Amino acid sequence: MTTTDLSADTTNEPDKFARPFRRVWPKSILPLLSYLQAMPLALILGLFLLLPILTIVMVSFWDYDSVRIYPDFVTFNYTETLGSWVTWKIYLNTFKFTLIVWGLTLLIGFWVAYFLAFHIRSTTMQMVLFLVCTVPFLTSNIIRMISWVPFLGRNGLINSSLIQLGIVPKPLEFLLFSEFAVVLAMVHLYTLFMVTPIFNTLMRIDRSLIEAARDAGASGFQILTNVIIPLAKPGIAIGSIFVVTLVMGDFITVRFMSGGQSASVGLMMANQISLLQYPAAAANAVILLIVVLLIVAAILRVVDIRKEL
Repeated sequence: MTTTDLSADTTNEPDKFARPFRRVWPKSILPLLSYLQAMPLALILGLFLLLPILTIVMVSFWDYDSVRIYPDFVTFNYTETLGSWVTWKIYLNTFKFTLIVWGLTLLIGFWVAYFLAFHIRSTTMQMVLFLVCTVPFLTSNIIRMISWVPFLGRNGLINSSLIQLGIVPKPLEFLLFSEFAVVLAMVHLYTLFMVTPIFNTLMRIDRSLIEAARDAGASGFQILTNVIIPLAKPGIAIGSIFVVTLVMGDFITVRFMSGGQSASVGLMMANQISLLQYPAAAANAVILLIVVLLIVAAILRVVDIRKEL
């Protein structure tokens, strides 16, 4: 065999191996293979996400009394919920918690992420400090929430210190079992959900852009407002979605830290479930889901995460 024949056989060798696969998988079957690849994820989402939501929607139209529920199709669960001023007041209170907690977590989370991303030069130290921020998450939310009680109580550390320093003549009553305590606990619980996406976005900013802005004569405030914050919008949007959805559905924090003096939509649903009013709770869950989805849609309308990332 000549050298030309060897080179010809070598160049045609991949085609010899690829030709049988083309015969086994014709082009008409390729779309079916794509659907088969996506089927496991579709089954998981259908069983663990879509099916429970459809079940809640179905139960929300059922009838009930003090002892049992009846499979039926009624709408008074929604009419009673939406027609009650108590429900609207609870939703407004929940929106108030959400707005305050979102603003505080955004302010704290952005500056923590900014400090880690731009003032800590060592990548190792950045990771170490970031892991230090996550240490509280090694314990449950309830433990971290209850840990505020010894600090905020009437005879707690804060009141005792203020009285000993002569700043206040008597203990401050608003520190514990109040809306202040609820907001404080929520900010403590959910700030990291704002820090993480913002820190990830800030770390992806090209430092040459900041240097170029500084060489062009921009001040630190101008660099922050015209370069860093616009490029950090995807992280801010993702963190906002996390915080808003968590606060809107929170009921444990409101129940314990307010001492029963405040209410939220999640707490209202928890009370209905404890009274075996499952259809009414399901109707509230559907309404809350729609409200949260509208808020998330509004955030995504302002910031196109897929385009920005």
